[in-house]
Amino acid sequence: MLHRSIMELFYNESLFADEDFVTFGPEESHHIRRVMRKKIGEMIHVTNGKGLEWIGQLVKTETRKAIAKKTEVILHKDKIVPFHIAVAPTKSNDRLEWLLEKATEIGVSEITPLICDHSERKTIKTERMKKILIRALKQSVQFFLPQLNPIISFEAFMKLDHLQKKLIAHCQNGNKIPLNQIRDLNKDILILIGPEGDFSNREIKTAQNNSFTEIRLAEQRLRTETAAIVACSKVATLREISKVESL
Repeated sequence: MLHRSIMELFYNESLFADEDFVTFGPEESHHIRRVMRKKIGEMIHVTNGKGLEWIGQLVKTETRKAIAKKTEVILHKDKIVPFHIAVAPTKSNDRLEWLLEKATEIGVSEITPLICDHSERKTIKTERMKKILIRALKQSVQFFLPQLNPIISFEAFMKLDHLQKKLIAHCQNGNKIPLNQIRDLNKDILILIGPEGDFSNREIKTAQNNSFTEIRLAEQRLRTETAAIVACSKVATLREISKVESL
């Protein structure tokens, strides 16, 4: 049973399917009563970001405490083929937040912030970044929250076991393949996106030695956040085309 009429989705990461009631905190309770103007008896949808859609009927709508009673639970299957993007955080917080928001809306399943040789930003506010992901999840009415990994150096990231199809986008000369010509994009993939100063020659060589395929996202040079969103959008589009062609 699909609930495509959902206008507002709430998030509670500790929610389980067998819980009969959900109590909302002051901020969300205020939103329910004052912003959405929900009344007792109206339905509300909540997710834990792990595929759960908990549907309940409001039984209390006080400004600082709203409560809903369960009426139905739906366990969604993740329809998104795993897509991991590892990207150097931008110097501007606004641009980084925009990137995370749009990547979540498009359907990325995993995000890793990378510290590279040319990185200008080497720290991120993890809790703030997670809030951006949650906000985007709710806005786009999805039920699977992307996994946000701790920030990691390029060298350490290269030492991890990456079983996906591995791609690296950079601006240097090389034997780069246009993304739309990469085979098997409908399988689990990982794409690396560098900082404003691009990956260093050393990093590109390291990626080559670790079986990463060099790709080209566009003819023109793209800023980090633009390159990341172009990659996300193209992968999503190419997967849709592949799905239609396979019918």
